[in-house]
Amino acid sequence: MFEYSSCYYTKFYRFGQELRLKIRVFWGSFSALMKKKTAKSSLATRPSLELLLPAGDMDKLKFALAYGANAIYMGVGPFSMRSRFNNFDEKTFLEGAKMVREAKGPKGAGIKLYVTVNIYIRNNKVEAFKKHLKFLRDKVKPDALIIADPGVIQIVKEVYPEAVLHLSVQANALNYKAVEFWRNQGVVRVILPRELMLEEIAEIHSKVPDVELEAFVHGAICVAYSGRCLLSAYMTGRDANQGICAHSCRWKYKVYSGSDEFFLEEEQRPGEFMPIEEDDHGTYIMNSKDNCLIEHLEVLCDAGICSFKIEGRNKTEYYLAIVGKAYRKAVDDLEAGRKFDCGLLDELEKISNRGYIPGFIKGFPGEDNVSSDRSSPDSKCRFVGIVRETSANGQADLYRIEVRNRVEVGDEVEVVVPLGGEAKAGGLVKISEMLSLGGKKVGVAHGGDKDVYFRLKKGITEMALLRIEARSGLMGI
Repeated sequence: MFEYSSCYYTKFYRFGQELRLKIRVFWGSFSALMKKKTAKSSLATRPSLELLLPAGDMDKLKFALAYGANAIYMGVGPFSMRSRFNNFDEKTFLEGAKMVREAKGPKGAGIKLYVTVNIYIRNNKVEAFKKHLKFLRDKVKPDALIIADPGVIQIVKEVYPEAVLHLSVQANALNYKAVEFWRNQGVVRVILPRELMLEEIAEIHSKVPDVELEAFVHGAICVAYSGRCLLSAYMTGRDANQGICAHSCRWKYKVYSGSDEFFLEEEQRPGEFMPIEEDDHGTYIMNSKDNCLIEHLEVLCDAGICSFKIEGRNKTEYYLAIVGKAYRKAVDDLEAGRKFDCGLLDELEKISNRGYIPGFIKGFPGEDNVSSDRSSPDSKCRFVGIVRETSANGQADLYRIEVRNRVEVGDEVEVVVPLGGEAKAGGLVKISEMLSLGGKKVGVAHGGDKDVYFRLKKGITEMALLRIEARSGLMGI
């Protein structure tokens, strides 16, 4: 009897908490509506929902466009976060920008292009930044610049005054007064920190309804406030705020205790003991689970978010495509008034992840939100390869595949097709034959090998993805 009552009380308590949160979000949205007569914009005039996908190189850009983006963010390495993984130079960046301009979104509308110039610059980069901004002004003409450094904003006002400014998450605008301040500097959109709770987002929107709000809805969560971390710089010399974070927080550590102290020993640095301190909130070296808000898009929309952003310029094409396609369906369903498709949660388990949490929107994460045993991502599926050519050698059922992980003749693979591809082209299919590019039969193909011909079913489209249920010990990427 006691066990039943305890369970009943817990469910009732959780229901009360969720109801309280919904009331606060509703009140924040309602307050914003009441201000629409005097504000420049409000919920009534908020832009249609945007799915903003990353592009770290030309190939990933193509996948972002094919799998659901109606906005793209990308940057040139030396001026952008994730510069260590960014393969754009000015020439390829111009080609990418042209591709975005010529593309059509899921509903036939044009694609927005936002350029990241969001590192914190040192004195020796000021002149280079001016030159880069002139390049963006004269040749790229992006829809907006994503900026964090106040000094860069000042440079933009001097060099590219007509630029539309979006404030980077790196600026950590945690409250409505900060958003008001940045609005007064010419910012029209603020990318909110991941550390905000839902009611805080709603309050910011109610207080400053004339500023667009963007939020990260999927991807890694940093141990520090949106990149303000010195761990990588301390351990490797790679400064997170210069776009070259080494992700030292996700490495493997052993913990040792003395009489009153604790020490960490990193796996690749045996014998080097680093003292750590702990307060009421825990320690400050941790491996967070990944952010996943796909089932919370409606409440985020109600709280004032107009752009749903996916993290991952350094992730694989497979990751980008699967996440993009899942969130595209969720956004389309939301706009059409359809019920959330719970199957999308299972789809997101088929990409590399460290376990999922709903970020901070329900409150500060607790101990269950730390992935202590998954510093390396895991997945239910293994990414096998990308269809790079259809009807190879004039044969309708033969495809040239860029192989990413080990696969054998006879394996049953699942085909994931881009948006707009015929549903019948997807689904499960058995590999009946594999051939080298020279035409020799092979039984096994490995990631890193040259492209291989697969004999599959007819009708599969270029840029389709192949995956297989993950075998024990093999990771999906």
